[in-house]
Amino acid sequence: MSRMGKLHRATTGLTVAALALSLAACTDDRPTAEDAAGTLAAGLAQLDVGRSAFSSVEASEVTAELAAITAGFTPGAPRVTVGGVEETGEDTATATLDYVWDLDASDRDWTYSTTAELSRVDDVWQTAWKPGVFVEGLLPDEKLALTSIQADRGDITGADGEVIVTERPVLRVGIDKTQVPGPKRAASARVLAELLEIDPEAYADQVAAAGEEAFVVALVVRDDADRTVTDAQIGAIEGALAQPGTLELGPTRTFARELLGSVGEATEELVERSDGALEAGDITGLSGLQLQHDAQLAGTPGLEVDAVAAGTGASTQRLFSSDPVDGIDLATTLDPRLQSLGEQVLADEPSASAVVALRPSTGEILAAANGPGSDGLQTALLGQYPPGSTFKIATTLALLRNGFTPGTPTKCTEEVTVDGRTFNNAGTYPEQFVGTIPLLETFAQSCNTGFIAARDEVTQADLATAAADLGIGVPASIGTPAFFGAVPSEAEGTAHAATMIGQGEVLVSPLSLATLAASVGAGSRVTPTLLASTGSAGSDAPDAPEAGSTAGASTSPATTSPDPAPSTEAMPSSFTRAESGTLQTLMGAVVEQGGAQLLQDVPGEPVLAKTGTAEFGSEKPPRTHAWVVALQGDLAVAVFVEEGELGSTSGGPLMQAFLTGAAS
Repeated sequence: MSRMGKLHRATTGLTVAALALSLAACTDDRPTAEDAAGTLAAGLAQLDVGRSAFSSVEASEVTAELAAITAGFTPGAPRVTVGGVEETGEDTATATLDYVWDLDASDRDWTYSTTAELSRVDDVWQTAWKPGVFVEGLLPDEKLALTSIQADRGDITGADGEVIVTERPVLRVGIDKTQVPGPKRAASARVLAELLEIDPEAYADQVAAAGEEAFVVALVVRDDADRTVTDAQIGAIEGALAQPGTLELGPTRTFARELLGSVGEATEELVERSDGALEAGDITGLSGLQLQHDAQLAGTPGLEVDAVAAGTGASTQRLFSSDPVDGIDLATTLDPRLQSLGEQVLADEPSASAVVALRPSTGEILAAANGPGSDGLQTALLGQYPPGSTFKIATTLALLRNGFTPGTPTKCTEEVTVDGRTFNNAGTYPEQFVGTIPLLETFAQSCNTGFIAARDEVTQADLATAAADLGIGVPASIGTPAFFGAVPSEAEGTAHAATMIGQGEVLVSPLSLATLAASVGAGSRVTPTLLASTGSAGSDAPDAPEAGSTAGASTSPATTSPDPAPSTEAMPSSFTRAESGTLQTLMGAVVEQGGAQLLQDVPGEPVLAKTGTAEFGSEKPPRTHAWVVALQGDLAVAVFVEEGELGSTSGGPLMQAFLTGAAS
């Protein structure tokens, strides 16, 4: 190779080496401003910025300041992302941080952006910290405070839009501990408790346990013309105070209270179950429709986020606000006049009792009244009891479908024995109707032995089908838990015989028996409805049930609250108008010549009825439930008394009073 060639090769090698050194010098693997901004955003979202560096404070101090700023601020931490990074110099940059705070369960979020000034020192990007990096405009020694603004709660209305539950004036009566010396507080508490008829010792303990400056509410009373505790009586007790306010209430203290429920401060249990939607002190539905439809009635509260002085809690600036969205009224089918009438009729009944009224043409529940003996339980809708002879309406339908007519002879003996068990008629059964009598008379006089003697003419499945065609055991979605009845589809021997007369394992509620009567009146199976926007009159289309099922119900006669049943598709009803007409004829005979003759005096259209007495318990003689179902025009009613005598003697006068009042 020539000397010139060797020189060219050497020169080329030096050029490549120089280029490699130049490229290495241009590669900068130091952290970028974008990296620092991302780390800062991640730390702010966790309220822990320990992985970031700051120009004038330690990271631990910033983390402590974030904890102080958000102390008591229930939304917790925000979502923080980097909106962008702009280089402002060789070693400086500005990062935009985007914040999203999920303040409540609604879709309304608090969103904003802030900027953070970044600078590189010794290859480390540092943030110039100030509270405004976290919340725009926030100053040192300020913290965040969230306030919920209660929305106007929706009313509960009844038939024709009549307002039932609305905001009404109340007085919160209690002891203001700042207005009575310590040694006298217990005495004042006891005197006030006695005036309000609550437990004096329990209230005195409550007052003692409260803070030194607390106002301890003893009772919330209606501030209306019926208030019995006067201002003078309250004022005469040292430290006693009555704070005026409002509360969602019905027209009277007892009006449909088991159904409508109540409104008040959220209980600890409701707060825990709300998954953050409720806080202590929030006003919410506590029971009944108020609880079950709280989302609709309550609306959406407004929200206010303030910066407050850390020492005093005084607001220094409003950072975010949203207006409350008022609740929506809940429209029910209740007829306030008939509901009040039902409660008035039951006012003197000492045992659990109920009156349920339906409109057969629409299925609307007009009244679901419980007597004082129910002790706050929902007997009308949730009671589970054997129906006794009122179930003979379903038994008769099964017999009609197997060839019987009102004139078919039946054997009404003094007693009948099935597999060693003896069945009798009621002790008041008229002797002149013992023997072979037509089905119409067997039904009108409610001859147990006559129906049991026909047990081989119908199967247990026939009875269950007939009952379902009249609405017994058919779930419906009425907007509140309810028991719709249970009739076993399989039974033999004494169990089948007992079913023939509504005993054994057959269970109903007053609602389900009123539905049975309404179906007879409508000429097709009625689906009951309570909420004006749900249900379908006389429709066989199933609705998702709220509670109850067609089998497996408890045999206890106690009023219970069954768990919601799974959605089941109700079998189509084959109940016909011809069958309805025959059953109406038989129910008319009960009033004309049977056990409900006192209903002949009810004004208006003729009353059709069926009485029932159901034995329960182990006593001898057994205790009895009393039932009456009735039809009058477009009104179907069931009356129930838990500790009754006969349906005719205990339930009959109550039914007479209700129908007479309804007609006036």
